Amino acid sequence: MSNSFVARFVGGSPTAVVVRLIVVSFVVGFLLDAFGFDPATLFQDAARMARHLVENGFADLRQFGRNLLTGAIIVVPVWIVLRLLDAGRSR
Repeated sequence: MSNSFVARFVGGSPTAVVVRLIVVSFVVGFLLDAFGFDPATLFQDAARMARHLVENGFADLRQFGRNLLTGAIIVVPVWIVLRLLDAGRSR
């Protein structure tokens, strides 16, 4: 049962999957090397992008919060008044 679970989980025979992953990794690595990419540059760029997303993401969340509060200043009182008027009409 354990072998069948592993085979279902990895998508086939574990040995065949490992061989396929090695071949595909080599081909992708060859293509990336042909275009001038290397692992160090890719890791540095990924870290820089993650840092940029975090820095700008928090600024965007802050702006989102400001916009939400600004809109709520108008929307919530209008909603309350409309609900009160509707409650008065339904009696």
